[in-house]
Amino acid sequence: MTIDRGYPAPPTLVEHARRFRTSGEAPAVPRVAATVLLLRPAGEGFEVYLIRRVAAMAFGGMYAFPGGGVDPSDSTAHLDWAGPTPADWGVRLGLAPAAAQAVVCAAAREVFEEAGVLLAGPDPGQVVGDVSDDGWEAARIGLEQRRTGFADLLARRKLTLRSDLLLPWSRWVTPEFEPRRFDTYFFVALLPEGQRTRDVSGEADHTLWVRPAEAGRRAAAGELTMLPPTLVTLGEVAACVDLAEVARTAATRDAAFPITPHLDLSDDAEPRFYLR
Repeated sequence: MTIDRGYPAPPTLVEHARRFRTSGEAPAVPRVAATVLLLRPAGEGFEVYLIRRVAAMAFGGMYAFPGGGVDPSDSTAHLDWAGPTPADWGVRLGLAPAAAQAVVCAAAREVFEEAGVLLAGPDPGQVVGDVSDDGWEAARIGLEQRRTGFADLLARRKLTLRSDLLLPWSRWVTPEFEPRRFDTYFFVALLPEGQRTRDVSGEADHTLWVRPAEAGRRAAAGELTMLPPTLVTLGEVAACVDLAEVARTAATRDAAFPITPHLDLSDDAEPRFYLR
């Protein structure tokens, strides 16, 4: 599909695209990844959690949602699991069961690593409360530094992964001209009661809770820099009047179809992204 108005392209990405067009290089193979829109009630509506990637990272300086690449261990980890089975997730995501498990595990792991929020509980009907004390922070750092695995962390704490707290939303693939590409599955999740986000990720230099529509307005005004996947997703959730509607909408969405932004370089004055 094509969005007629397009989306502004940051100068650094325009440079990447022009260099790639003249280089004759083959596109990098996308790495499978997962990202999570953490949502919480706010008055009559809701807010979403955004982080700004540090400048040294891929897509540095951009506001995005917590997330990251799938680890090899995510597909083979043996853990207590609540909610849809990996096979069920495979149907929703268009993946084999092992690959679907890896994506869901990565989503839960990354949101704990980057936001300090743990989507797990002592049984399939409960979620842990506050996980910000020193013991939990040491566990989070060990996970972030890959000294321990996500399944091992949950097993030691006798916790069950609550895959039912994740709702699939969409799938985005980085354009071919980027040297680092990702095939990213987007999920939404409600911030568990008793937990709070924490600015703990070494990959972010600023975080904020903001209403999705307000984030879109601030991006249009140049206050927040975002790429099309973030902008489009914010607009989609902003169209929901409350969190219940977000959940109902997620149940009807095609989270397996890959969307790839296309950068149109024909307008030298203002190259823009379009979706297809």
